[in-house]
Amino acid sequence: MIDPVTAIAGATAAFNFLKKSISVGRELSDMGQQLQQWAGCMAELDQAEKMAEKPPWYKALGGGTQAQAMEVFLAKKKAQQMRDELREIISHPAILGPSHWQEFLRIEAEIRKQKREHEFRRMEIKQAIIEWAAGVALFIVLMGGLVGFVWLANA
Repeated sequence: MIDPVTAIAGATAAFNFLKKSISVGRELSDMGQQLQQWAGCMAELDQAEKMAEKPPWYKALGGGTQAQAMEVFLAKKKAQQMRDELREIISHPAILGPSHWQEFLRIEAEIRKQKREHEFRRMEIKQAIIEWAAGVALFIVLMGGLVGFVWLANA
C-alpha cells in the first residue's frame, strides 16, 4: 500500500528544491531529478487515492479505510497548493514563462505514465496474488473445519 504521508513528504522536499532552484534562475531541464521526484510522488498520491476508493476486501472488513481516505484527501489538497504555487512561479514571465509550465506538465505526465505502466502494475499484480492466496487459505481452513466437524459428529 502506498503511504500518502510519505508521498507528500517526498513531494514537499522536491517542491522546496524546485522552488529554490527556480528562484535562483536554474532551467527546468537542469532539475530533472527533482522533477522526477515531484511527478513520482504525485503519481503515488493518485494511486493511493485509487486504492483508498477501492480497498481490498480484507481491509474493508477490518475497517480503518476512512482514516486512509482522509490522509489521501489531505495530501491531495496540499499537493494541489504546491502545484498552484509552482505554476505561478514557473509561468511568471520574469522567471521562466508560460512555455516552461507546459514543459513541466509534459514531463510530469510522462513520468506518471511510466510509473503507472511499470511500478503500479507490479503492485496491482502483487495485490491480486495476496488476495487470491488469502482467499484460498481461508477456503482451506473453512473446509478443514467443516470436515473436522463432520468427522467429530460421526464419531
